[in-house]
Amino acid sequence: MTYSLIVIPFVVVTVIVTLATLRRPAFGRRMAASAISAAVLLVLTAVFDNAMIAAGLVVYPEEHLSGLRIGLAPLEDFSYPLCAAFLVPAVYTLLTRKTPEERHA
Repeated sequence: MTYSLIVIPFVVVTVIVTLATLRRPAFGRRMAASAISAAVLLVLTAVFDNAMIAAGLVVYPEEHLSGLRIGLAPLEDFSYPLCAAFLVPAVYTLLTRKTPEERHA
């Protein structure tokens, strides 16, 4: 099994859960904040994954990778922080109680 196939369920769950919050207030603002968070996490992932791979702390079997890389880091590594940036706020939103105005909408 390749890392690309392992990523698919995470992406699907992220999209479904994020879309489930579409009708909650401040969806656009939440998406903008998630996008900014995702950009920061992707930069940090690029820096630290490349450092760990260069130092020999992590080794990926080539047969499990897509072959696409950002520096030394396989592209698949970037999916997890991207999903987290959108999934965590969406789950939090779904777990918070609705306000009285939301319940009547």
